[in-house]
Amino acid sequence: MRIPKTVARVNKVVTNPIQRQWAPKLAPWAMIEHVGRKSGKRYTIPVLAWVDGDQLSIVLTYGRETDWVRNVQAAGEFGITRKSRHSRVVRPRIIPSDSPDVAKGARIPARFFDSVLTGTIVDG
Repeated sequence: MRIPKTVARVNKVVTNPIQRQWAPKLAPWAMIEHVGRKSGKRYTIPVLAWVDGDQLSIVLTYGRETDWVRNVQAAGEFGITRKSRHSRVVRPRIIPSDSPDVAKGARIPARFFDSVLTGTIVDG
């Protein structure tokens, strides 16, 4: 399953600016920081992110073809602010939502979607 693009457009304009207020502080919310692969511009977006040890899992509610997912895969790393702590995540990869590599907290929401972005937290 995937949330429709229309919802994504509304969230980008209406919901995301509101979520930016608490996302960096209130887990499982987090802020992803990435660089546009074509523009070189820096972007931040709120996401739901779960951590299990040094592994991070983000359920891809809009699918694997969103710009931010393609940007972090092209860069091979991205920043994340979660619980007011900034970290760097390396080796982002997309895995099936039923993979045993999905962080424990993300397993239930992952059941409703096809893919999960996972990566390794290297500092924080």
